[in-house]
Amino acid sequence: MTGLYNDGDALPSVRALAAQEQANPLTVAKAYQGFQDEGLVIVRRGVGLFVAPGARARLKESERSRFLDEEWPAIRERMNRLGIRASELLDRESA
Repeated sequence: MTGLYNDGDALPSVRALAAQEQANPLTVAKAYQGFQDEGLVIVRRGVGLFVAPGARARLKESERSRFLDEEWPAIRERMNRLGIRASELLDRESA
């Protein structure tokens, strides 16, 4: 989502990413497996893992849907309780 990796880019090895992020290699391996299961990465045998074509767009749409379905209702309710109008937020952004 941050744009660090684009469609077709090679991903670091499990060990390299674990060292870089100071994470457990098993955690990174599980994450990579999850990305593979979701079709976000592809394996090229003997070469490595790569971002699948269209992965960024699919991930963005998935995150957008999750936000609108799961997070936004609670935010909207809190805004209502606090008497905050959407126009107030837009005004703050442009200031």
